[in-house]
Amino acid sequence: MKPAASTRSQPHHMPFLQGLLPVNAAQLPHDIIAGLTLAALGIPEVMGYTKISGTPTVTGLYTILLPLVAFALVGASRQLVVAADSATAAILAGTLTAVAALGSKEYIGLTSTVALTVAVMLVIARIFRLGFLADFLSRSALIGFLTGVGIQVAAGELAGLIGLAKEGHGPLMQLVSVVQRVAGANYPTTLLSLVVLAVILGCKRLAPRAPGALIAVIGSIVASGMFNFAGHGIAVTGDVPGGLPSLFVPPLHANEINQVLATAASCFIVIIAQSAATARAYANRYNEKGDDNADIIGLAAANAAAALTGTFVVNGSPTKTEIVDDAGGRTQVAHLTTAVIVLLVLLFLTKPLSLMPAPVLSAIVFMIGVKLIDVKGMVELYRMQKDEFVVALLAAGVVVFVDVMHGILAAVVLSLIAHARHSYLLRTRVLTRGPTGHLIPHHVEPNLLAAPGIVVYRFEADLFYANTGRFTAEVLKLANEASVPLRWIVIDATEINNIDYTAGKTLIQLGAELDRRGLGIAVVAVPTGVRHELDRYKALRISGTHREIFATVDEAIDALRDLPPSTSASAPPPDTKPPGSPAK
Repeated sequence: MKPAASTRSQPHHMPFLQGLLPVNAAQLPHDIIAGLTLAALGIPEVMGYTKISGTPTVTGLYTILLPLVAFALVGASRQLVVAADSATAAILAGTLTAVAALGSKEYIGLTSTVALTVAVMLVIARIFRLGFLADFLSRSALIGFLTGVGIQVAAGELAGLIGLAKEGHGPLMQLVSVVQRVAGANYPTTLLSLVVLAVILGCKRLAPRAPGALIAVIGSIVASGMFNFAGHGIAVTGDVPGGLPSLFVPPLHANEINQVLATAASCFIVIIAQSAATARAYANRYNEKGDDNADIIGLAAANAAAALTGTFVVNGSPTKTEIVDDAGGRTQVAHLTTAVIVLLVLLFLTKPLSLMPAPVLSAIVFMIGVKLIDVKGMVELYRMQKDEFVVALLAAGVVVFVDVMHGILAAVVLSLIAHARHSYLLRTRVLTRGPTGHLIPHHVEPNLLAAPGIVVYRFEADLFYANTGRFTAEVLKLANEASVPLRWIVIDATEINNIDYTAGKTLIQLGAELDRRGLGIAVVAVPTGVRHELDRYKALRISGTHREIFATVDEAIDALRDLPPSTSASAPPPDTKPPGSPAK
C-alpha cells in the first residue's frame, strides 16, 4: 500500500524546481533506485518507439535525456515522467509521410519541427490558462483512441517479427500482407522473436519487477556479437551515433506548414489530456497540490529540448510514471538519475547497441502495442456505460480504419458530443408536497401541484441554447395541459449556474407567453451569478406583474399561495416573439 501522505516536508513557492525541492534526504536513495529502474525499463522502450515514429534508434535515447531534465527543472509535478510516447509517435508516422518519406532526412527534420511547434502551442496554452482543455477529452474516448493505436502498432510489427518488410496501409492491410507472405518468413528471425517475447512475458508473469525487455536486449546483443546474427540473415540495428546530441533549430518550409500544424495540433491534444490526467492522479495519491498550467510550461520546455536536440515529440507517460512510482520514486530526482544513465549509454555504450537485432525491437514494440489495447477498459465501459462504450469503439475504429490523426479528432469530437448530449438529456422534475411536508420529485406531468394553483418545475442543468427548447416545451405543457386551475409556475433553478443569451431571451418570451394565459412565473434559489444575468436580461422585470426570486421552494409557495399572478394581463414587449422563434 502506497502512503497517502504528501512527501513534501515544507511548501515550495518557486515557479520552477517544484518537482525537485525541497529535497528529502531520507527519500533520496529511493529516488535514485527508481531512476535506475526507469533507465533499465525505459531505454529499450524508447528505442522501440523509434520504430513507430520512423526515426533513427538513437533519437529514442534523446527523448529521455534533455527533455527529461527540462521537465524536471521547470514542471510542477513531482511524479510525471515526460518522454517518448507511443500515441504521439504513431501520430507522427501517420501524418508526416504525406510530405516526406518515412525515415528520410527531411522526415526526421519534420519530427523535430513538430516538437518545436507543439512547444509553442503549449506556451500559448499556458498564457491563456488553457489547462482545463484536458477535461474535454473524455476518458472513454481516450481508452478507444489508445486501443486503436495499440492495434495499429501491434499490426505494424507483425512483418518485422518474422523477418519480412512491412507492406500495406493500415492494420488490416498489413495483417493481410503478412498472411499472404508468411511462407517467405525468415526462420532465424522468427525464432529469435519468439524467444524475446517469451523472455518479456515470462519475466512479467514470474518476476514482475525484472526488466524483461532489458534482459532480452542485453542477451540478444551478446548473442549477436558471439554468433554473427547479421551473417545468418538476421537484421541488426547498425551504427548508432555516440556522444551528445547536436543542438540546432529545425527547419520549416512553406509547403510543409499545414501538415506540421495539423500534426502538432493532434499531438498537443494528446499531450494535454494524457499528461494532465496522469499528473493529477499521482498528485491526488500523495495529497499534493497539482498545477496543470505549470506542468504545461514544463511540457513546453521538454518539447523545445526535444526539438533542439533532433528528436521527436515527448509526452507525459502513464506507464513510465507508474514504473517510477512502483519503484519508490517520489520526486524528479529519479528522472534526473535516469538522464545520467542515458548520458553514460550515449557516451560509452552505443557501439554494442549497433549489434542489437532488429526483431528484438519489433518484439518490444509489438508488446507495447498489445499493452495499449485496453480490453479491460472496453469491457468495463460496455458493462457500466454502453453509450460511452460506443464512443470508445468509434474512436478506436477511426484510428484502425482511417488513421491516427483523424482518430484523435474523432476522440475530441465524440467527447464534445457526449458532453453536449449529457447537458441536453438533463433531468427535469415537478415537485409536490408529500404527507410529511417534504417535497417529492416526479417526472414532468401536468396536474402535479405543490400547493393549490402552484406548479413547481425543477430544471437540473445550466440553461443554454441547446436545451431551451425542452425548457420552454415542458413549462408550456404544464400550463396547457392542466385540468385544474393554475395561477403560478415556479422555476426551481437551484441547479442552474449559467444562462446564455439565447436562454435569457427565451425566459423573456416564456414570461410574456404565460402572461397572456394569466399565469405568473417566479424563480427559486438562483445563485448570485445567475441572479445578475436575470437582472441584465430583465427576465423578471415586466410592468404590471409580480415576479421575484425566492431563496427556497417553501418560501415561494408561502409567498405566492394567496397572491394573484398580476394586477392586469400585460401585453408582451414590442420586440418579443413567440417562444421558440429566433431571438434578435
